[in-house]
Amino acid sequence: MPSKPSNAGKPLTYADSGVDIEAGDTMVGMIQGLMRRTHGPRVIDRPGGFAGLVRLDYNEKLFRRNYKEPVLVACTDGVGTKVKLASQLGVYDTVGIDCVAMCVNDMIVEGAEPLMFLDYLAVNRLDPQVGTAIVKGVADGCRLAGCALIGGETAEMPDVYSEGDFDIAGFAVGVVELDRAIDTSRVEAGDVVIGLPSSGVHSNGFSLVRKIVSSAGLDLNKVYTELDAQQTLGEVLLTPTRIYTRAIVRLLRRYTVKKVVSGMAHITGGGLPGNVCRALPNDLDAVLDSSKWTSPPVFAFLQKHGRIERGEMLNVFNMGIGYVLIVRPSFANSVMKHLTRLREDPILIGEIVKGGSGVVRVE
Repeated sequence: MPSKPSNAGKPLTYADSGVDIEAGDTMVGMIQGLMRRTHGPRVIDRPGGFAGLVRLDYNEKLFRRNYKEPVLVACTDGVGTKVKLASQLGVYDTVGIDCVAMCVNDMIVEGAEPLMFLDYLAVNRLDPQVGTAIVKGVADGCRLAGCALIGGETAEMPDVYSEGDFDIAGFAVGVVELDRAIDTSRVEAGDVVIGLPSSGVHSNGFSLVRKIVSSAGLDLNKVYTELDAQQTLGEVLLTPTRIYTRAIVRLLRRYTVKKVVSGMAHITGGGLPGNVCRALPNDLDAVLDSSKWTSPPVFAFLQKHGRIERGEMLNVFNMGIGYVLIVRPSFANSVMKHLTRLREDPILIGEIVKGGSGVVRVE
C-alpha cells in the first residue's frame, strides 16, 4: 500500500514552503525610515502604495528649473558574483551601494540626472536584519547619487537560492534635456581623455577574483602587506563602487551653453578598452597612457597571485580608472579644476586620434 503523505491531516501554509510573510512585513517596517531619508521634494508620498510617484516636470517655486524637452533615461544592473563574497564574509551593508553605483554611473554617461531608484532583492530565506543591512546600503548609495529610493521588491525563493545565498539588482530612472544628451558624434580628434580614479575592483570581474582567491589559497580574513592597507583582503575586495553622479551632474550644469564634454564612459566589465570605445565614433581611436595614473595595489596583488597576463587584466578590470570624460582640449584645464573643486581627482590620461576602428590602446 502507498504510504500516507507526511502532512496528512495538517493544512499546509506558505511558511511550510519556505516563505515567511511575517519576516517580510517586519523588514518593510525596518526600512521605511531608510527610504524616506533619500526623498526630496520630487517624491509624492503615498504610504502603503503599490508604486512610487516622482514629479518629472515641476513647479519652479519648488525646484531650480524645469525641463523644456525632457527625455527619460532608464537603466538596470546588478552586482554580479560580488554578492557571493559578501555572503561568505557576512558583510551586507556595502553591496547595496554597489548596486546603485552600477546603475547611476551608467546613466550619467548619457548626461542624465538620476531621479529615482528601485531595488530587487532575492534570497533563500529572509532574515530581516540582513535584508535591512542590504537596503541600508541601497539607501546610502541613493543619497550619494542624489536620487530617491521609492520602492523595491524582496523575494524568498528557497527552491532557487541555496541557504545564505542572495542576489540584488537595481533599476534607475533619470532625465536629460534633449539638446544636452551626450552623443558620440560630438567626439573629435584632438579631444583629451580625463580619468577619475576608482576605489578598487568595483563590481566587475568577481568571478575571476574569487577564482584567484580559491586557486592561490588566499585568506579573505588576512591583512596582506602587499595591499598597503590596514584592511583584510575581504574588506579591500568589498570596498564599494565609487558613485560619480554628483560631480558629473554639477559639471555638466556648469557649461550650459558650450558642450565642452563630448563623451563619457563608465569603466565596468571589459575595462578601459571595452568601454571607452563605446564613446567613440568608428573613425576615431583613443590612446591612453597608463603611466599617468597609479593603480590601487589590489590589481597588482590579483595579477601576481593569479598569474594573469596584463592584457587580460586590462580587459577585465578598471585598473584604477572608474570613469572617463572626453573633453575639448581648450576646456581641459577648466574641467579638471572644476572636478577638483567637486572633490574628484581628475587625471589627464590620453587623447583622441584619427583611426578606423574605434579602438582603445592602453600604452
